[in-house]
Amino acid sequence: MICAPASPPTGRFAPSPTGPLHLGSLVAAVGSWLFARSRGGTWLVRMEDLDTPRVVPGAADDILRTLERYGLTWDGEVVFQSQRNEAYEEALRILRMKQLLFPCACTRSELARAASAPDRSDASETAVYPGTCRAGLPPGRPARAFRFRVPAGVFTFEDILLGPFSEDVSVSVGDFVVKRADGPYAYQLAVVVDDAAQGVTEVVRGADLLDSTERQIALQRALGLPTPAYAHLPLVVSLDGSKLGKRDGALPLAQQDSVRVRKMLALALRILGQSPTDGTPAEMLEDVRRRFDPGAIPGGPLRIAGT
Repeated sequence: MICAPASPPTGRFAPSPTGPLHLGSLVAAVGSWLFARSRGGTWLVRMEDLDTPRVVPGAADDILRTLERYGLTWDGEVVFQSQRNEAYEEALRILRMKQLLFPCACTRSELARAASAPDRSDASETAVYPGTCRAGLPPGRPARAFRFRVPAGVFTFEDILLGPFSEDVSVSVGDFVVKRADGPYAYQLAVVVDDAAQGVTEVVRGADLLDSTERQIALQRALGLPTPAYAHLPLVVSLDGSKLGKRDGALPLAQQDSVRVRKMLALALRILGQSPTDGTPAEMLEDVRRRFDPGAIPGGPLRIAGT
């Protein structure tokens, strides 16, 4: 039987407001809500809106209204990452003071040519970083980004659902971007700073973010921040194996009628291995909350036909 930590947790759901919620993000929201609420914990919502070119006007409000329609109530104020630049800049100052931050002039095409392994980083990188600028910028080259100087060694964690994981980030990823020279702070830095600031003790999210975890632990240790517990939920994929996203037929959740809302919520709960009963969304969630069994959550991706 899988057991989450006993003390009341603080969990969170952190969508990017780049469009309406889809089934995959609903599963992540419901899963994180159940982990927190089933043990009398706190559930927060944070908008990860740092990638401003991709942010869709009105999407954040649409997401919040959709969560309410599905009975997913949150605690406190919604935090917007776009309003927290000072906190991220302070984190960079700490890394710089510890000599764990350096400017990098490499372009994506240069990194791709130098790559010896497939990309495992976020959208700000395209290849394992070979250390080109670790000792200083090449003469006459301006900084394009700032990278975290990853310490050598293996980082480990125990996923609540999937068990132990270990990774030497310095080998598999290399020094990764924490801020682009043109302004945006990277996801890895922002999520670490925000989880600590909000007192998040348990991160429950989709398995597509599993390989970000060791990088985040590396940053947490460098910044002297606590490491939360992690649980990675099964991805919802289409029949061809691709990740279910905003283009798929189950969308948008916000435009569904009350019958469809109950149907989609029931599907999300079944994907999480739970057995929903009929009722309003709030009644369905409350019923599952009382008897929530994290051990019933499947460990692999789930293929979903058109819904």
